[in-house]
Amino acid sequence: MNKNIIVTGGAQGIGKIVSQELLKNEYSVSVFEIDDEAIKEFQSEVNSTNMAFFRTDVADEKNVQQSISASNKKFGNISGLINNAAIHDNKPMVELTFEAWNRVISVNLSGTFLCAKYAAPFLKKSKGSIINMSSTRAFQSEPNTEAYSASKGGIYSLTHALAMSLGPEIRVNSISPGWIDVSGIRKKSEAKKYQQTEEDKKQHPAGRVGNAKDISNMVLFLLNPENSFITGQNFIVDGGMTQKMIYV
Repeated sequence: MNKNIIVTGGAQGIGKIVSQELLKNEYSVSVFEIDDEAIKEFQSEVNSTNMAFFRTDVADEKNVQQSISASNKKFGNISGLINNAAIHDNKPMVELTFEAWNRVISVNLSGTFLCAKYAAPFLKKSKGSIINMSSTRAFQSEPNTEAYSASKGGIYSLTHALAMSLGPEIRVNSISPGWIDVSGIRKKSEAKKYQQTEEDKKQHPAGRVGNAKDISNMVLFLLNPENSFITGQNFIVDGGMTQKMIYV
């Protein structure tokens, strides 16, 4: 029986690559996704009994409970949870409605909490792992990103709180991606590959823009039970950008 890993927002962007890489590494994968078009496209690309799709709004408590129960029933276990689902609504604060603010917080932060809460009983049985997707925007910002940045900062704090509450049976860590180019890894109606410039690459100390495999590699590392002494930590994967001093 393969270990079953839930990936929220798992049919596009970073989540899709994480799902694919988990499958390649002989995990079973439960893709939680709200976008029907993205689900249908990803389903057409995958021919494996070890991947299942569950239409899920992570901000809907009942829906989360149903999907987690169905995932466990499908594969007989839940051994990992990758809280990746996220949205943004970046606009000047005076234009950001309270409804829009609440939706971003509900999906990004409350969704992470709900999935962790209802997956925890299964993860305790398997001595599993939770990996939350934070962001470098939890620590630095551009203008007009209040809702997204607040949600990611909350995920950073929620991660170490969960690690204290759920240990030692469950390890909980977070990943904070920097610029990860997923412009071409979206459903076909929205995919538009960004043409990276030399300036884009050179501004990173690592000499390049990130890609989704940079994140999936960290996911695989944190899921590995040999790394069982790592919990409550945040891993910044940004090509060194948050350490770079910039003078104009």
